[in-house]
Formats: sequence, structure tokens, C-alpha cells
Amino acid sequence: MATKTNKSFTKRLRVTRRGKILARRGGRNHFNAKEGRGSQLASRRNFDFPMSNKDAGRFLPNLVK
Repeated sequence: MATKTNKSFTKRLRVTRRGKILARRGGRNHFNAKEGRGSQLASRRNFDFPMSNKDAGRFLPNLVK
């Protein structure tokens, strides 16, 4: 039986063309009114998600080559 992709996990990540995994930083949904504009814009950027090839193959078998 083929391995299935973990769909809830793929919705939180994005795989680039070269296979790099990007994610969104946590804690950015509410309570942001006190932050300055610069830090609000900086929090919108994605960051490189640290994931081993073993984990990537387990959670994202069809997306990561």
C-alpha cells in the first residue's frame, strides 16, 4: 500500500521548486496591535523549516523528492 501524504501538515508548509520547505511562524494570529509596523511586516515572511529527510519522506512522501 502506498504511503499517504499528511494533509494537515501540508497545509502548514510550502515546498519550493528546489525542494526547500518553508513555513509560517507561530503566534501571529492575534494580539498584534501593540507591535510596530516593521515587526508586523517582518512576521509575514516565511522561514526555512528545519526538517530531516527522514521526516520529510514520512509526512510528505509525494511532495518532497
